[in-house]
Amino acid sequence: MSAATISNGFQNNVTEMIDLDRLISQQLRPSVTAIDLKGEYPEKFLRYLGTLGGFAGVVSSEFGGNNRGLSHSIGVMDRIGQVCLSTAFIVWCQTACARYVQLSNNADLKAELLPDLAEGRRFAGTGLSNTFKSCSEIERFLLSARRVPGGYEISGNLPWVSNLGHDHVFATACPVEGDGRLIFFIVNCAQEGFRLIDGAHFAALEGTRTLACQFRNCRIDDSHVLAHPEESETYLARIRPGMILAQMGMALGLIAGCIDLIESANRTHAHINRYLDDQADDLRGVLAGAHQETYRLAHVLDADPTAPVMSDVLQIRLKGGELSLRAAQAAILHQGARGYLVHSAAQRRLREAYFVAIVTPAIKHLRRELAQFSLGPETIGDVRRPLHPTVN
Repeated sequence: MSAATISNGFQNNVTEMIDLDRLISQQLRPSVTAIDLKGEYPEKFLRYLGTLGGFAGVVSSEFGGNNRGLSHSIGVMDRIGQVCLSTAFIVWCQTACARYVQLSNNADLKAELLPDLAEGRRFAGTGLSNTFKSCSEIERFLLSARRVPGGYEISGNLPWVSNLGHDHVFATACPVEGDGRLIFFIVNCAQEGFRLIDGAHFAALEGTRTLACQFRNCRIDDSHVLAHPEESETYLARIRPGMILAQMGMALGLIAGCIDLIESANRTHAHINRYLDDQADDLRGVLAGAHQETYRLAHVLDADPTAPVMSDVLQIRLKGGELSLRAAQAAILHQGARGYLVHSAAQRRLREAYFVAIVTPAIKHLRRELAQFSLGPETIGDVRRPLHPTVN
């Protein structure tokens, strides 16, 4: 899928596209194996990406962004994801958190964080996986908040939050004791009462600084609250569709990268690969449709973050996960034995595809949400639900 065939706010700026492609070629592509196999964090690339405006799409010009919206961020992830899904995921983490801040009513917090997030001077993660799954009754809330004068105290543990470090921030949420509704807030990883723990190691995405988070009466001042309990229902409705849709940047890039691998293999093995089910043209056709729908929805949500398109968002995100698996399997089958080598891009892309399929919201989560959608959107993501036992 060439850049010329993609219609979005990033690729339409030819100079930016050339600069990003040059940065990917010079800074990212040579480091992909180290990112994947050694867990190298691509900080230098990310810093340069910030200077190019790669994080700026979801931030308004008032706070140092370019105000081009979700389509810009998806386009950046798409280009990066064609080479390295770990780095594309980090971009999603950064821009997701920036968008959470942008869509909050906390003007002081916007002024404090958004300029640095938009330009990559500070990095950010998003720890809302447990929140979204708990609101959907898939698992229990792992954090709780207690109201104290001037803020809240947070206790509990989150197992996996990505793009973290001592000087990073991230967004998360939890129910308030005695209220049941959620508070959304920003955590400074260096603050008192909070600790990062290096725990699990994964089959892929090791370069994303995914760490466990421990809260022990960790104080969150009102100045770092994204949404108080009385605001949380409307706030969740603002951030959730765009957060899910933006993940399509990873899927679109991965699928395009798999098509490149198929075409590379067919330069010498087309005579035998033609017996495989999925060919490059087959995948290119479905990818084009996914592109079109993704950017259509991005423009809708940029105009109105609460537009009634959740069902469409869930469906295209589900398609993104399913197509990622399909394309990655086709790529490794086309590559054959050489695709099964430790340093092969094909086996890496397959591992990355499984991540697209299981990262929140996972394929099973998306299918459950769509199955329940006929019951009415008020049954999905209800922030007033009490704590639930884990549902296996």
